[in-house]
Amino acid sequence: MAASRAPVRLLAVVTGASTGIGYELAKLCAQNGFDLVIAADEPEIHIAAETFRAMGVHVDAVEADLATVEGVDTLYTTIQATGRPVDILFANAGRGLGKGFLDQDFAKAKRVIDTNVTGTVYLIHKVGRDMRLVNSGRILITGSIAGFIPGSYQAVYNASKAFLDNFAFALRNELKDTGVTVSCLMPGPTQTEFFRRAELLDTDIGTTQKDDPAKVARDGFDAVMNGQADVVSGWKNKLQATLANITPNEMLAEQHRGMAAPGTARKH
Repeated sequence: MAASRAPVRLLAVVTGASTGIGYELAKLCAQNGFDLVIAADEPEIHIAAETFRAMGVHVDAVEADLATVEGVDTLYTTIQATGRPVDILFANAGRGLGKGFLDQDFAKAKRVIDTNVTGTVYLIHKVGRDMRLVNSGRILITGSIAGFIPGSYQAVYNASKAFLDNFAFALRNELKDTGVTVSCLMPGPTQTEFFRRAELLDTDIGTTQKDDPAKVARDGFDAVMNGQADVVSGWKNKLQATLANITPNEMLAEQHRGMAAPGTARKH
């Protein structure tokens, strides 16, 4: 009698997986028996990979700049080399930038757009086509409740998240008659490296108490596994998202100014 083969594990791809929400998403995948392809633009991605390998799953780690076509192509080549379909894509890589738009280094502002929008959409285009071909797969896009709010002193970042929030719902609708689902995770401020990297530590939003990235990731993981359209993580963020829908944009921009303008940091 031939020996029975061990079942093939599912494959998840997680971008921005070296820290924060992406790291927690990848950890949840490992805990649930998914093999992983993880990516980030920093060497810490290899440290994260060792942690996940210790959980008994296979991990390919890609250090690449996902703000560039070349970086996304490098990641996609690694995915293809597995010879396996992607069961879940967690399109999570993101970048922020504080201060007034006209005071920002434009190269840094462009990098926010290239990371959050161009690189994310390019990766989804490539992996999504593969999923549609086999009529199976799940995609979780990390948007933000920031996408509901004109982001004074985070203008480019909030606009990029508005793009992702809308893109996720549109793509979900386009794929509704297929076996591919698209979900959107919309967290609020979360305790990650984001605020330091975005130069927001002198602001109210940069210094106030934030959500636990493990809880946010769990909400996103559950949403994509259940095929939900979207999830706003945390009741305070749900309230803020609801109020944003009925509050004039000019007022929302002024409120955001009070949180994100340089020098608004307070003792909490």
